[in-house]
Amino acid sequence: MVEIGDHIEEIKSISLGSSGNHRTISVSIPTEDLCVDWRGRPCNPYKHGGMKAAIFVLGLQAFEMMAIAAVGNNLITYVFNEMHFSLSKSANIVTNFVGTVFLLSLLGGFLSDSYLGSFWTMLIFGFVELSGFILLTVQAHVSELKPSYCNMTSNEDKCQEADGYKALILFLGLYLVAMGSGCLKPNIISHGADQFRKQSKKLSSYFNAAYFAFCTGELVALTLLVWVQTHSGMDVGFGVSAAAMAMGLFCLLSGISLYSNKQPRGSIFTPITQVFVAAFSKRKQICPSTTEMLNVQNHLFGATSTNVSSNLLHTDKFRFLDKACIKSENGSNSSSSESPWKLCSVGQVEQVKIILSVLPIFACTIIFNTILAQLQTFSVQQGSSMKTHNIPPASLQAIPYILLIFMVPLYEMAFVPVARRITGQDSGISPLQRVGIGLFIATFSMVAAALVETKRRNSSLHSSHTLSIFWIAPQFLIFGLSEMFTAVGLIEFFYMQSLEGMQSFLTAMTYCSYSFGFYLSSVLVSVVNRVTSSLSISKGGWLSHNDLNNDRLDLFYWLLAALSLINFFNYLFWSNWFSYNPTTSSSATNNNHNLLDSESSSHVVRVDVNNGRDDDHRANRVT
Repeated sequence: MVEIGDHIEEIKSISLGSSGNHRTISVSIPTEDLCVDWRGRPCNPYKHGGMKAAIFVLGLQAFEMMAIAAVGNNLITYVFNEMHFSLSKSANIVTNFVGTVFLLSLLGGFLSDSYLGSFWTMLIFGFVELSGFILLTVQAHVSELKPSYCNMTSNEDKCQEADGYKALILFLGLYLVAMGSGCLKPNIISHGADQFRKQSKKLSSYFNAAYFAFCTGELVALTLLVWVQTHSGMDVGFGVSAAAMAMGLFCLLSGISLYSNKQPRGSIFTPITQVFVAAFSKRKQICPSTTEMLNVQNHLFGATSTNVSSNLLHTDKFRFLDKACIKSENGSNSSSSESPWKLCSVGQVEQVKIILSVLPIFACTIIFNTILAQLQTFSVQQGSSMKTHNIPPASLQAIPYILLIFMVPLYEMAFVPVARRITGQDSGISPLQRVGIGLFIATFSMVAAALVETKRRNSSLHSSHTLSIFWIAPQFLIFGLSEMFTAVGLIEFFYMQSLEGMQSFLTAMTYCSYSFGFYLSSVLVSVVNRVTSSLSISKGGWLSHNDLNNDRLDLFYWLLAALSLINFFNYLFWSNWFSYNPTTSSSATNNNHNLLDSESSSHVVRVDVNNGRDDDHRANRVT
């Protein structure tokens, strides 16, 4: 085993033994070689990076989460009561807003990896988000910018929903916040993780610390800030969110001299596109049974140095892409004579295979986030129709985060060391196992929600008894436990699969799962309403009324529980498929001298030991 420190950049060769018995170990570490400070100078391993730098990023994580969570979790109340949109339309406005936040994370990841770098992307879009909060504060404070007061729950009042310039200001403010937050989120995670080596034990601890900062921000937002919104008005609430965002930007700037920054490498989509174009142009060729005809020239996404090695062993998945690296005329021509749009390297193709391989894992978390959408919309309205005990319904979402404030450190300090001794993995259990546990638990959140809604509705209709708001606590509690496993596991999994020059973009894919989950929620609400309206004898569908006593929210929750259970078994199939990586014959190993780790392929490095014998070539992991 070769010991490498957290900040060492590259070791080209190490000589062992005396003259006549010379052995050379060549080590290439492509994932750590472009580290610079904020002025573009090479990093100093004693000054830059590590937890001392990541702590400022965690501060931004906590404050930004306070700001956005206070808006997102109570937004349905503001849109419904003060902007006078119907309940179903208000729910869709919220889910579309949250969905857009996470969808725009792809834009943030792309701009960071390709052109701006994570620090400057966070700084620029942090101010965009701050401007959105300020605009919402102004609208909530100035009565002329809102519809006249009207009681939306009264059958006598016919409230006029916001339109014209009033709706324009609302949506402009919301989507400035969405753009800023969306472009921030993947870069907060990846920039903090960039302060560590991918193989460092501290990296897994950082992801848990990032989730702890996330929970802290959510907890403050759902208790203090939501209480301020409820008792002092949404104008003060939006203003406090703006102040929290300003504090987050202050934290980011405070650590500027300590950050270890990865330089952008140009468009990240060009090498991906080259693989598909080259594979299509050679689609009529037959994939070779050995790697002798394949171009094994070193090439990584965005690589600018010939010293950078491809770390990936040729695999049998997506064999049609192998045609992109078939040399012309049985390999007689030099690979450098062919256009990169016609000939790619094995490593480049394998990187594209990794991206395609993680897509099913990504898709399996969409239903999970559809459940989260219900907790931020219908469950809030569910709490509004119960005995609140002067507790803002949106604050009930703080219950899981109160638990997680204690559970996350306990998980890190107690569970991980025990599991590490059993499994031998630095993170205790693998990221894929962690995601699977979370997806299984999530189903029971909707089961609890359905049972409680049935009891609440029956009590209200048949006995005129109003249940306490604490009855809906279990659905939030169960989902919070589920999220501790799924959210952290998914982010760690995607970051570990990230390729040099694509850390922020692949991390952004985890947030896209949130986006698609919230969009799917909007689609489900519309489809369920349409289908149940056509089947119902009475007017309206399951979710077509502003009064939950006339709706069948319980049946909608049962539908989601069934979809979640089906999704869990679907995940088991795809996670097993991802973990199974069939390799080529031993000739491939002799040609490449590489090892593909089924869940951590992007941080495996090559160690060649050559004393003249082919059987002395080995692949070892750096620790």
